[in-house]
This record gives sequence, C-alpha cells and structure tokens, in this order.
Amino acid sequence: MHSIDILIIAFYIILTVGVGIWVSKRASKGLDSYFLGGKSIKWYYLGLSNGSGMFDVSGTAWMVGILFLYGVKSFMFMWLWPIWNQIFVMMFLAVWIRRSNIMTGSEWILTRFGDKKAGRASHLIVAAFAIIAAIGFIAYFFEGVGKFMTIILPWDLTLQMGTSVLLNSEQSYAFIIIFLTTIYTVKGGMFSVVATEVLQYGIMVVAGLLVVGYSFFAISDVEINSVITEEWRNVFFGWELETHWSDKYQAFNDLIDSEGFKMFGAFIGMTLFKGFFASLAGPTPSFDMQRILSTKTVKEAAYMSGFTNLILFIPRYLLIGGIVVIALVSLSPEMIGNASFRGADLEVLLPKVINFHVPIGIKGLLLAGLLAAFMSTFSAFVNAGPAYIVNDIYKKYLKPTATDKHYIKASHIASFSVVSLGVFMGFFADSINSLTLWITSALFGGYVASNFLKWIWWRFNGWGYFWGMLSGLIIASLQFLLDQNKGSFTKESLLFELSNMQAIYLFPIIFIVSLTGSFLGTFLSEPTDMKTLKSFYKTVRPWGWWNPIYKELHNEDSTIKKNTNLSNDMLNCGIGIIWQSSMIVTPIYFVIRDYPKGLIALSAFVITSLILKYTWLDKVKQITD
Repeated sequence: MHSIDILIIAFYIILTVGVGIWVSKRASKGLDSYFLGGKSIKWYYLGLSNGSGMFDVSGTAWMVGILFLYGVKSFMFMWLWPIWNQIFVMMFLAVWIRRSNIMTGSEWILTRFGDKKAGRASHLIVAAFAIIAAIGFIAYFFEGVGKFMTIILPWDLTLQMGTSVLLNSEQSYAFIIIFLTTIYTVKGGMFSVVATEVLQYGIMVVAGLLVVGYSFFAISDVEINSVITEEWRNVFFGWELETHWSDKYQAFNDLIDSEGFKMFGAFIGMTLFKGFFASLAGPTPSFDMQRILSTKTVKEAAYMSGFTNLILFIPRYLLIGGIVVIALVSLSPEMIGNASFRGADLEVLLPKVINFHVPIGIKGLLLAGLLAAFMSTFSAFVNAGPAYIVNDIYKKYLKPTATDKHYIKASHIASFSVVSLGVFMGFFADSINSLTLWITSALFGGYVASNFLKWIWWRFNGWGYFWGMLSGLIIASLQFLLDQNKGSFTKESLLFELSNMQAIYLFPIIFIVSLTGSFLGTFLSEPTDMKTLKSFYKTVRPWGWWNPIYKELHNEDSTIKKNTNLSNDMLNCGIGIIWQSSMIVTPIYFVIRDYPKGLIALSAFVITSLILKYTWLDKVKQITD
C-alpha cells in the first residue's frame, strides 16, 4: 500500500465522519426529523442516498464473479433478488406507500388492517422481521468488511493479551470502520445518513470511471478478444447454456456445469415467476422504504424511485465491467493454472485486481469507493432498524406520551443496541452465512404472498397477513435446514433431492404454503372493519379487487374515482425492466469494446426512456397529494 493511497483513504474517512457530524444538529427535533429527515430532504438527494445504500461491497464482489464466469447474460442472475422490484416501486408502489404518511413499514400495516388485535399481530410480525433482518445484516457486514480490509490493507491489527488473542485483525478492522460509521449515523439520523451517502456516491462514481479509464489504457482489444468468446458476449440464451469458454479455459466451462444453472431457460422462468410476485409485494421494511417515506410529497416519492434506478446501475456496472476486464486478461491464466480452482475463487477477484493490477492513486480512490459502499449500506440499516424498535414497539406499546427529546435518546440507545447485537453475532463467523441465508430466503419467500395480497384484495385481513407471513417464514427456515444438512440424507431420497435443489426452484413451494396460510387466516376470521378499509382505499387508492369498498365510498362521495391504471402500470413495468436491463448491459458492452452491441443497448435505453417520459413521467407530474 503506497503512502498516496493511504492518504486518500484517510482523507475520505475524515471527510465522511466530519460531514456526518456537521449535519447532525438537524436531527434533534423529534422522531420524524431523526428517522425521516423531517420529510424536508430533496428527492434527488434521497435518490442518490438510496442508490448509494444499494451499492454494497459484498454484492459488487459477487457480481464481478458471475460476470467473469457467465458473461453478459449474467445480469439476469440479479433477478434472483429481484432487482426490478425497483421498477414496480417507481411505477406505482412508491405513490401508494407515500400516501400513507407514516414513519415505518410496520406502522403502514396498521393503516391497512386497523389497530385492533389482528392489525397489531400483523404489525408486530413486520416490526420483528425488520429488526431481526437489520441485526443479521449488521452481523454480515461486520464479518464482510473485516475480511475485505485484511485482504487489502497491509497492517496486522491483532490485539493480544499475553498469548490470548482478544481480537484478530479482521475483527479489529471491522470494529474501527463500524465505530466510525455508527458515530455519525446515530448522532445525525437520516440527515447524516443522506449527506454522507451523497458524498459516498460521488466517490464510488469517480472510482468506477477511473477503473474503466485504466482498463482502456492498460488492456487492448486484442487481449480481451483472445479470452472471451461470442457466447460470453451474447445476451440471449436457449433452454441450456452454450459453451462460454474456449478449450484453453475448460475449467471455467466445467464450473458452469457444476453450479446448477445449466438449464438456464428454466432458471430464468422461475426468476420471472418469483420476481413478479416479490416485486408486487413491495419493498421489505428496510432503508428503501424509509427513503420513500422521507420524501416531501407523493409526487417526489415517484421521482426519487425513478432517479434511484437511473443513477445506480450505469456507474455500478462501469466499475464491475472494468474490474472484470482486468481480471479476464490478468487473472484467467493464473486461475486455470491453479489445480485447486473452485467457485469460491471468483469471490476474491475484486480484491485481487485491486491489490495487484491497479496503479497507485486509482487504488486508493477505488478502496475509498468500496469503503464508501460498505459504510453507506451499513448506515442505511443502522438508521432503518431502530425506527421499528422506537416507533413501532417502544412508543406504541410502552411509552406513548414522552417528549421528543426522550424519544431521540431512546433512538440513540436502540441504534447502539442493534449495532452491538449485530457485532456480537459477527464474532460467530460460522453462523453468519447461515443467518444471512435464512433472512434472504425469508425475505423473498415468506414475505411475498402476504405482502402481495395486502395491496390487491379487500377481504385479506390482519390474521391472514400474520399467518401467511409466519407459515412462509417457517417453510423458508425448513428449506434452509435442508440445505445445511444435505450431506446426511440418503442419495436419491426425496429429502436429498430437495436439499440439493437450487433455492429458486423451491420458491413455488414456499409461496403456496404461505398463500395457504394467508387464505386460511383470512377466511377463518372476521374481515377488517369497513371504516379502516374505506380510509385505506381512499388514501392509497390501489387497483385490484376493491369493488365492495369502492361502491361504499362512491355512494358517500360520487367524486371518488376508481383506480383503472392496472394495464398502464403493468405495461410501464415491462418497459421499465427493459430500460433497467439496458442500463446494466450498455456499460458492459462498451467496457469489453463490443461497440455494435453497445450501441444497440444504448438505443434500447434511449427508446425506453422516451416511451417512459410519456407513459410514466408526464402522468406523475399530474399527481396531487
């Protein structure tokens, strides 16, 4: 590590902490100010903050690995999350969510199901879900940032007392970074989080541009073309994956065959099925929803969500594409020559490129950018998780009449508690991956059915929501347990087949069980009271099966109009997915110097942008709160 790179990183850390503390004074007015910035922050700053929070180190390292191995069509692996929930949020869900005018995702649930026993059950399960997820992800970040820093930085920070190791180097690095991030996040709430994330976004963009510039300068077109094949460049696919690599790199073809995604057509079909319902379910109760609720108006919530899509993917994939080009030319021979090469080696491509193949100065800025990616994602979770503790549990059930000053102190305590629990769990590295897998399967398995139904069906009630969520969480956990014990089942048995199946193919089972719990809970209990349903429908104005509620309201007030935007919203979502995909594919093609395909992708981006200007943006401008 050169002294110039060290100075760049030190300057970045000092600047970030300084900015976070400088703006923290504005967060002392109350909970709304602390967790939502008083709904006074401009929508484009919130969009930059939201995009920055999604620009995480672990995800970036994973994307580098899959782009390296699978080529351009690997962007569809992102649909596993699914990334185009951001498109659904942009087109209509942001408007629906922001109209509720509340502070957290679980508080929003009360506006849908009421504040009686059923509503409170659904409210508590979402709050518990959000808190557990925040603690689990903080634990994951604790482990991840420590490993990343020890690979990159040269100093051993092991803390010993005699012969006993109190903290190893990874844990020491993680403590330092998390401590610095927690200081300004806890002190300044949403104001500090947004201010620092906007700064961090700028650093990440500069780092990405520099890496791409260096890849163009240091690596020729001939070198790139000697490694990648036409199939690697091809965004289209058949039922089965074709051969991505030449005979020289047969080990990479063998790895693709063993990864479980060879039947790519079936894989994409399942991601589309899962992605539609997961996207319609809306954002999970996390930092993404907090940004929507922080906007000044309903119209700005839509602008912010659209802007997040626009600013996130192009710079992120410029960085990823630049790293992959360097890795293709510099590391492919070394990896093939490694007799013990395996899939996990793809995860260290990012730090290997930074360590050995990036020049002085650019290395420091790139490290600062990746550190910024970690700090922005971490601070977003630290701000979002405690909101559920203070607003949805402490204020609602334990101390409903305290002063704003008291609630701010409670927020500080809750934030430190969440971070402390996450860090404590981070010491048990063996269990972190397990916990993260459980949360992930729960988020995109158990969460989907209940949260999909809550928008579109008036009869769906609080008990249906509670039992749908709970049954989904249970079956998702069973899926995880099968995966963890796959070695103990007899070959060719049903349990063996289920345990070795990719999680995406088990999603229909989780979805059906959760849907069954939702229907049973709904039909075996009373409907939500009409007053709550009418208030929700009048405020949020969703489309779906709401006829009985609409008729009641229309009889009372003939000016109330039915939402007939379903077909337009779905059309916009389809166009939006192409728009989003073009923003991922375009930078990849230009970085690998495939200019004809790059121009086609860029044309798709321009055409879909023009269409959405008329079908989405012009209609958003007409929205009134």
